Amino acid sequence: MAEETSRTPEVLGEDFIRDPYPVYARLRERAAVAHVVLGGAPMWLVLRHEAARAALTDPRLHKDPERCARLAARHAGVDPVEQPAEKSPGQRMLVEHMLGMDPPHHTRLRKLVAKAFTARQIQALRPRIEHTVGALLDGIAGQGEVDLLKAFAFPLPLTVISEMIGVPQADQAAFGAWSNALTVAVQPQEMHGIADRMAEYLTGLIAAKRAAPADDLISGLIQARDHEDRLSENELVSMVFQLLVAGYETTAHLIGNGMLALLRHPDQLAALRADRSLLRGAVEEISRYDNSLHLNTLSVTSEPVRIGGVRIPADAFVIVSLGAANHDPERFEDPERFDIRREAGGHLAFGHGIHHCMGAPLARLQTEIAVGALLDRFPRIELAVAAPAELRREMNLTRGLESLPGGRGRGRPAPHPAQPTQVCVLLLTNNTP
Repeated sequence: MAEETSRTPEVLGEDFIRDPYPVYARLRERAAVAHVVLGGAPMWLVLRHEAARAALTDPRLHKDPERCARLAARHAGVDPVEQPAEKSPGQRMLVEHMLGMDPPHHTRLRKLVAKAFTARQIQALRPRIEHTVGALLDGIAGQGEVDLLKAFAFPLPLTVISEMIGVPQADQAAFGAWSNALTVAVQPQEMHGIADRMAEYLTGLIAAKRAAPADDLISGLIQARDHEDRLSENELVSMVFQLLVAGYETTAHLIGNGMLALLRHPDQLAALRADRSLLRGAVEEISRYDNSLHLNTLSVTSEPVRIGGVRIPADAFVIVSLGAANHDPERFEDPERFDIRREAGGHLAFGHGIHHCMGAPLARLQTEIAVGALLDRFPRIELAVAAPAELRREMNLTRGLESLPGGRGRGRPAPHPAQPTQVCVLLLTNNTP
């Protein structure tokens, strides 16, 4: 029997941003797909694991930036004819990348860059990642109280992906600041302004690499051919932008979310300290339990479709909740329990199908090395002062902590990631006196 949802969409507001998991549970119990308003636009939110996997591979759901823009304008009551025909470089960069494309364009672009993200290539980066982790931990050792995000979780993936792609060390902090600002930008004008600055910088960087190639991914992409078809200049800028932002923000927040989960579950932290063979499984459970990308990018239906028994009309926005699917009790027993010994395989933290995250092996490796090194270096790690307001950082699609300076003291453990504070400030005690 087909499931039906309310014709009147439910508005998801600040409570959803602050703590989506109870909202997911309530909506998921009613149906596999919910009709909601998110970010001011009506859409269909896919919640259950089986339905999410089906939606992520359904060819009737299209990644089409132009179609999405027209539909968004219609929902906003704006005549598409009145929209400016010419996009700025930053606006093009934000939409003309693999995450917003269907085959055959997606297939061609992914093929050009996929060889840099094979399991063998990523494992070859282990010594460099370990060196970077060691240097960052040397910098915070002896400080006593440390903002983990600012001092460690953000600079690690920013350094790794920047070196891999070819961003000079002197420019990495600026690019990281732009990326951070872009993920929390609300107004289109603000977002486009930041994106234009990033596009201008990347255009200059690509020109410099074209004049003086180096052993990095940008130089390789400049030379890349697929049946004699080079990347266009716009495609090249968008590709580098996507790899940098996706390779930085999501991994940083995965490390932050993971450490917070461990600290709020001292039995799991103790088990991991006692048995490091659990580390790889712990990374999978961290990814399932509170993944940094809890919503997939938007798709649009080309015709009426049924997903999980729910009828979705043509020309409708569909967004898959990876976070809700990972907490589906039909797929994971007692999903609100954080258990590093759980068989967490099959989670959707990195997506599914043709848009499965190409950088997943790199994110996993960095998180594994980062968490293991923190435990090796500091036998005592605990939360410092809890924030007065229990709020997550408000971001587009991504879920992560907001850094906040804290005083000395101890935060009280909470049973669920849905009740975090803004703080991931830690008290660290060194192995050595």
